[in-house]
Amino acid sequence: MAESTRRLIQKHNIKLTKSLGQNFLTDEKVVKKIVDTAELADNDTVIEIGPGVGSMTVELAKRAKKVIAVEIDKRLIPALKENLEEFQNIQIINMDIMDADIKELQKGVQTDRLKVVANLPYYITTPIIMKLLEEDDNISLMVFMVQKEVARRMAAQPGGKDYGSLSVAVQYYSKPEIAFDVSPHCFVPQPDVDSTVIKLKRNETPPVKLLDKELFFRTVKASFGQRRKTLVNALYNFGGFQKTKEEIKEILHSLEINENVRGEALSITQFAELSNAFFK
Repeated sequence: MAESTRRLIQKHNIKLTKSLGQNFLTDEKVVKKIVDTAELADNDTVIEIGPGVGSMTVELAKRAKKVIAVEIDKRLIPALKENLEEFQNIQIINMDIMDADIKELQKGVQTDRLKVVANLPYYITTPIIMKLLEEDDNISLMVFMVQKEVARRMAAQPGGKDYGSLSVAVQYYSKPEIAFDVSPHCFVPQPDVDSTVIKLKRNETPPVKLLDKELFFRTVKASFGQRRKTLVNALYNFGGFQKTKEEIKEILHSLEINENVRGEALSITQFAELSNAFFK
C-alpha cells in the first residue's frame, strides 16, 4: 500500500501542499483499524473527507454501500479516479467540505445510516468537526484522525488541563471515544506531531435541557475565555450577559457553584444550569 501511494504521487507528479495539511496514510494496518472503528455495515453510506489518492477509500468501498469522497485538491482527482476505477459505489466530489451542504451531499442516497470517516487536515480540524456536528443530525457516527492533543481535548472530563470549550461542545452533540494513537512514521510526508483516531457517536438526544442553545455556548465560551481568572470574573469581563458582578455571584451561589472556581471545574450539566439561569 505504501508503494501504491508513492507510485500514484510520482506518476501524477503530485506536489503535496503543506498549506492543505496533506499527509497521506501509507500503513495498511492503520487504515484497516480506522475503518474497523467506523463499525461499517453493508447498507451504510460514508462521507470521506480528504481521501487524498484513495488508500482508505478503497477499504471503505469494500465494506459500505456507498462512499462519497470529498477532496478539495483538484490535482489529486486523476490519481484518485485511477486508484478507485474498479469500484462502482464511490462518488468523487472536488470541493472544500467547509463549502458543502452536508444534507445536499446525501441527496438521492438511500441508506440506514450515514457515517463520516476522515484523516483531517490538522489546521482546520475543529471547524470541520463542529460543522458536521451542528449541521446534520443524520450522521450517526464519525471517525477522525486528528492531532493527538486535539483528540485529548475533545474527550477530556472536567477538572483537567485538556478540558475546555471544545470538550463541552463536542460532548453536547456526541460521545467521544479515543480509539488509538498513530505514529508519524505511518504517513508520507511525516507530520511533526503524533496523531490519534477518535470516534464520535452522536447523542440521540442532548445530554442537557437548554432554554437557549446560543446562550449556553456563549456561557461556555465566556467561562473558558480567560482560563486563569475565576469563574465570576471571567463571566463578568465577557460582558455579554447584562448582569452586574453581584448578580452573577448570586446566580452562582443559587446553583451551589463556588464563584472562585475556574471554568474547567464545571460539568456540562452545570454549564446548562448556569446558562438557563442567565436566560431567566
